[in-house]
Amino acid sequence: MEVINDSKTKSNNQLVVIMHLSQLLNLVSGLGGIIVPLVIWLSQRERDTTIDDHGKQILNFQITMFIAAIVAIPCIFLFGLGILMLIGIGLLTLVIPIIGGIKASNNEFFEYPFSLQFIK
Repeated sequence: MEVINDSKTKSNNQLVVIMHLSQLLNLVSGLGGIIVPLVIWLSQRERDTTIDDHGKQILNFQITMFIAAIVAIPCIFLFGLGILMLIGIGLLTLVIPIIGGIKASNNEFFEYPFSLQFIK
């Protein structure tokens, strides 16, 4: 049995983990969580299908959460429903990328829940 030490695969896996965890920048900067994965995805998607697949999932999730937040803002005036929606969106944008990063570090594909498929 031959053991293959594929440093390219390890490097790509690290990029995928960085893509997932960089979404947490949204909590600090607002848009950093979509810019970093977008730049990595655009620059590496043609070289590796794993980066392409994960990048699409991440960007679809980020776009979905952005649209949900935009919808939640006017809902604040409807008995505070928008505040509950924003809290839920905040929790999702905190927890889901961490789960995605853990799955990616184990070489597993993670399909983001509640994500509309804008990029296929």
